[in-house]
Formats: sequence, C-alpha cells, structure tokens
Amino acid sequence: MTAAPAVTNKERELAGQRQAYVRATVVRTQHPTSARAGDVAVIDALGAMTGFVGGNCVEASVREFSLHALESGEPLLLQVRPGDVGRTELEGAVEVHNPCLSGGSIDVFLEPVLPVAHVVVVGGTPVAQALAKLGADVGFEMELVDGEEWRPGETDAAVIVASHGRGEEPALERALIAGIPYIGLVASAKRGPAVVASLNVPDELRPRVHTPAGLRLGGSAPAEIALGVLAQLVQIRATAGEGAVAESGSGPTTAIDPVCHMTVVAADPTPHADVEGTTVWFCSDGCKSAFVTDPSAYAAA
Repeated sequence: MTAAPAVTNKERELAGQRQAYVRATVVRTQHPTSARAGDVAVIDALGAMTGFVGGNCVEASVREFSLHALESGEPLLLQVRPGDVGRTELEGAVEVHNPCLSGGSIDVFLEPVLPVAHVVVVGGTPVAQALAKLGADVGFEMELVDGEEWRPGETDAAVIVASHGRGEEPALERALIAGIPYIGLVASAKRGPAVVASLNVPDELRPRVHTPAGLRLGGSAPAEIALGVLAQLVQIRATAGEGAVAESGSGPTTAIDPVCHMTVVAADPTPHADVEGTTVWFCSDGCKSAFVTDPSAYAAA
C-alpha cells in the first residue's frame, strides 16, 4: 500500500526544511483493528502526526515511541497489545499493553529519518577541495563558501575553515556567535592559536575552535589532511550523540492519562484539559471526556 498524498507531502516538507521525523509503517495487524498492514504516518519532532496507523490509543503510543526513536536515532518495532497498562523492553522492540484496544493487536515499525548534516567549508584551497569531495563520500552535504561573504544558517552542523588566511577571522567569529556545533581551523600548531586569539569574541568561546583541525594521522597531502579533519568531525558528532531530536538528551516529556493510566506525550496535539491551573493529558478524547465529566473520580491519579 502506498503512502497517502498528505503523508508524502509532509515528508517532502520536512525534508525541505531539514527537519528530523519518523516514518511509522504498520507491518502486522490482528483483528479487530482499524489499521491495515501498509498504513503509513509521519511523526515530526514535536510529536505531531500526519497519516493513519490506528485509533487514538495506538496513536498515543506511536507518538511517544517515535520521539524516543528520534532521540536515539535507532529504528524500533512497536508492538501494541490489548491488556492492562504495561510495557516490556526487547532488543530493537518494545511491547506495550493498551487497555483501550478493542481486542486486536498491531505492530508498527518506527524508522527515524534524520537530515544529512550540512558542512560548510571556507576556502578554495586544495585542502578545502579535498574536504568537499571526501565529505560528500562520507555522506555529508558539503558547501564551499567565501569566508568574507558567508553567513551562518540554522542547519549548519559544522564549519571548517581551510582558506590559508583568507576570510578566516570573520567566518570563525560568525560560527562561534551562531553556536555551530563543530568549528575547525586548518592551520599550523603555531598560527592556529594566534588566529583564535585575535578573534573579536568572548574569551569563553575561543576553546570551541579545533585547531589544528583534525586527528593527527601522519599525512601531509591535502586529501590526508582532509581525511583527518572529517575523522575528527565524525568522532565528535558520534560522541555528542548528534542526530537526535533533542540535543539535551532529556527525551520527550510524557504524562500519565489519569483515566486509563497510559503514558502519553505531554505536548500538542495530545488531548488535554486545564484543571485548577494544572494541565492534564489524555490518550484520547474519550478519556478526556470521562475525566472532564467527573474529575473527582480520578483525583488520586
């Protein structure tokens, strides 16, 4: 079954904006259930869903674990089963028991789709050219720019200055002020620190410039230097856990539905109600309606 036009359009929109998202695909169902194998939905980094992979209660679990998949960057098989609230962590999968299901079960494959990292290379030197070529082979989106003219973008993952003195300072200053995750300066062990010391930025920002940029692999040819720089970039990104939706690593904010006791994402568009200054979150409008009708019945929750 092919994805609905709304799902396809949403994927194109998020890809164009370089936003991470999860593609959720129903891979197995056991009746009674409203979903069918092949149904697809897209969940963005805020938990908003486009498409259909089951009713409200299934959707609540899909949204919750999609955000976990974005945080880890790893795919996950979500198995939703009827029964009392509970969950079992498995290798590469999680089984969630849902009291709202009408008796059927559903398996949904959650695949995080992460934007390709955009790496800016300042300069037109042989090292800069080698960085652009090797970086593309590694899987980065590479862009060669002039240091004087370049301005940071919201999706820049790294800036590597390899211009041998041309436009170094303005590019480094803009990158530091913008908070770009990786900033590297290709220069000698003597000249690099001198350039960093001359920058018109707060002192606490200067240590963020990696110079001489790159791991010391022992080579001196442009391609060998570029390889060392890219190796350092890959290493730092892997150590920092980049690619996750939340750089803080705190994970999605969740709450417990006081009616059915399911865990839900505590953010729009999850159903919720404000009760005496407190926001209460629900898996579905049905649970919300039950609570609003008689909040005192769920006061303990």
